[in-house]
Amino acid sequence: MHDLMTVVDWSRALFALTAMYHWLFVPLTLGLGVIVGIMETIYYRTRADKWLTITKFWMTLFGINFAMGVATGIILEFEFGTNWSNYSWFVGDIFGAPLAIEGLLAFFMESTFIAIMFFGWKKVSAGFHLASTWLTTIGATISALWILVANAWMQYPVGMEFDPAQMRNVMDDFWAVAFSPVAVHKFLHAVFDGWVLASVFVLGVSAYLLMRGKQRVMALESVKVAGWVGLVGMLLTLWTGDSSAVDVARVQPMKLAAMEGLYDGEQGAELVGFGILDPSKEPGDDKDPFIMKIAIPYGLSFLANHDFGSFVPGINDLIEGRSINAEGDTVNTVSYADRIVMGRKAHEALRRFDAALASGDSAAMDAARAEIKENYPYFGYGYLDSPEEAVPPVGITFYSFHIMVLAGGYLMLFILVALWSGYKRTNLWDKRWWQWVAMLSVAVVWICSEAGWVTAEVGRQPWIIQDLMPARAAISAIPAGSVILTFWLFAAVFTALLAAEAVIMVKQIRK
Repeated sequence: MHDLMTVVDWSRALFALTAMYHWLFVPLTLGLGVIVGIMETIYYRTRADKWLTITKFWMTLFGINFAMGVATGIILEFEFGTNWSNYSWFVGDIFGAPLAIEGLLAFFMESTFIAIMFFGWKKVSAGFHLASTWLTTIGATISALWILVANAWMQYPVGMEFDPAQMRNVMDDFWAVAFSPVAVHKFLHAVFDGWVLASVFVLGVSAYLLMRGKQRVMALESVKVAGWVGLVGMLLTLWTGDSSAVDVARVQPMKLAAMEGLYDGEQGAELVGFGILDPSKEPGDDKDPFIMKIAIPYGLSFLANHDFGSFVPGINDLIEGRSINAEGDTVNTVSYADRIVMGRKAHEALRRFDAALASGDSAAMDAARAEIKENYPYFGYGYLDSPEEAVPPVGITFYSFHIMVLAGGYLMLFILVALWSGYKRTNLWDKRWWQWVAMLSVAVVWICSEAGWVTAEVGRQPWIIQDLMPARAAISAIPAGSVILTFWLFAAVFTALLAAEAVIMVKQIRK
């Protein structure tokens, strides 16, 4: 068992390492593609040389980042086969479909048009080149769509049915998988997050150019384009974030409780704006979850249900299977202890089905199949030893969520000031202190983006598929030493790639 858990922990660490490095590049690609497309559109309409210079400059940085994103993304997909083969077998018919579409449609689309985007100047017409730039950006966005559809399905598994004869899930409704509310909101939130990140990146680089006294016209024009993209992106990010919060409250209430450090639910639950958790707090004890906090009354109830007086269950409520209805009456739901029992019944029925299948006993197969179907919604709980195992790491989930929210509030203010200043005669962009603020904000926006990703993924632990498969049931049968060695090798390679991108970008900016 110790070796098993070592493999699980290091496999999770390896995937987290790869995903977080990959996420450094993806949102910048999505947003910078839009900004470059807008700049080339302005050049196409005005034919002004300054806009050609501006477009080519930011396009070069887009290309550097795009290459790094492809390198880490390919490795990420291979890890499902090398480290998570049980998962790939269990849901490969479903999870593989969006990844296959991403590879066959989006990746080939962006790979084709990016060649014209970079090497087609003066070889194709200006209109065709502009179309290629936008098609590259659209291809990258479609690529993100199908990857996020796959990820959203892990958070909210729909559109499938378990086939006991194959001992795996099969897709029975592709459109339910592709267009579930969780998938739609997750995709939009990630794309608009990319617009914000790229906007702040452009603002920061423009501040650097102004600080060095270079390309003043290019920097100030870039500020205006990036400012508008960032403002639109931030407003849309807030909108999709609200929709995502409602989704989490509906399909992943334990994640929401961990995000807010909420152990005991209440009607009119408050939203924590800032807080410090008590690390010794455990589910079921009498300790206060917080050492200190600043909260907004009724805020969590409104965030989760758009109703200031609604009940939001806490960790203890969910474990015990306790809720409160709209009339204020306490009602019982399925406790986690009962879910474990039902999950084990599904496991036992599956073993009986397999034995009946081998002996050709149709009546026993039908009875076992009916019991599997009845208990299958909690199939994954059958792997757990106690209800507390279904509680995600509260500290990481809470702090990452609140870092994202606080950083997002700062970025909203920064983008508004940056855009306003870009149109003023007395330009804030000429002030050295503001230039430093803009450059440091680039680090803030990446921290914000990564914190959002950590919240989404850590908050659903221990599940690799919500309620159906915990991470420890999904791994490949490989030695722990191999996973540990791979982790450190990948850490070295990814760090080298990140350093290489930073060096190449800085050289290109200074050029």
